[in-house]
Amino acid sequence: MNDQQLLRYARHILLDELGIEGQEKFLAARVLVVGAGGLGSPAALYLTTAGVGDITLADDDIVELSNLQRQILHGEASVGRPKAESGRDTLAAFNPETHVTARVERLDGLALDEAVAAVDLVLDCTDNFSTRHAINRACVHHRKPLVSGAAIRFDGQVSVYDLRRDDAPCYHCLFPEADDVEAVNCATTGVFAPLVGIIGAMQAAEALKLLAGIGESLSGRLLWLDVRTMQWRSVNVHRDPECAVCGHRDANVQNAA
Repeated sequence: MNDQQLLRYARHILLDELGIEGQEKFLAARVLVVGAGGLGSPAALYLTTAGVGDITLADDDIVELSNLQRQILHGEASVGRPKAESGRDTLAAFNPETHVTARVERLDGLALDEAVAAVDLVLDCTDNFSTRHAINRACVHHRKPLVSGAAIRFDGQVSVYDLRRDDAPCYHCLFPEADDVEAVNCATTGVFAPLVGIIGAMQAAEALKLLAGIGESLSGRLLWLDVRTMQWRSVNVHRDPECAVCGHRDANVQNAA
């Protein structure tokens, strides 16, 4: 680390659990953030300001005026621009040392598989079940830790699926994929703006803990927030041995992360 980095990240370095070693892990880390909207905005901002070295920001949508109520990566000047590119430019203004790759596409199939394989950790900041399950399958395949967040109306949830661990559940263990799941999103039901900030910031916190190897992650737990009463609930989540996605995970596979 150079002198500028020692100054920029001084408040992290002062933390005994992190120190220079932990900060260097952030600087060397590669993270994929899928979704540059309400959740991806605060998550990517905190990862960038914390000094994560390489971030891939993927989103195929464009910035609309209605996004500005909560998607803090974007301003009025970005309306009409791809969210991934707008987000990349905003992040560069906060920390030019972080290398941000903007992918203006909906990652799926081989593209998603390759993107997950190339990073140390994935943040699911999307708003639909089909994409969530596709991300989960790729993370199971490559044994990559997945930090998942969701927010709708006044309710939010966050969890970690640390797929480096043989006993850890995957997203499908908790939310089995089904054809008849009702599509619910912010565009049709609304969302309270600060809620996505809370959940997205928690995703960043969990991601940084995993990258540095500190503390206890949310692996095996789902946190649920009702922001109307500001009450948190914690639900234990166990691996489903019959899970169609991770049930046959080979316990002898070498950890990929």
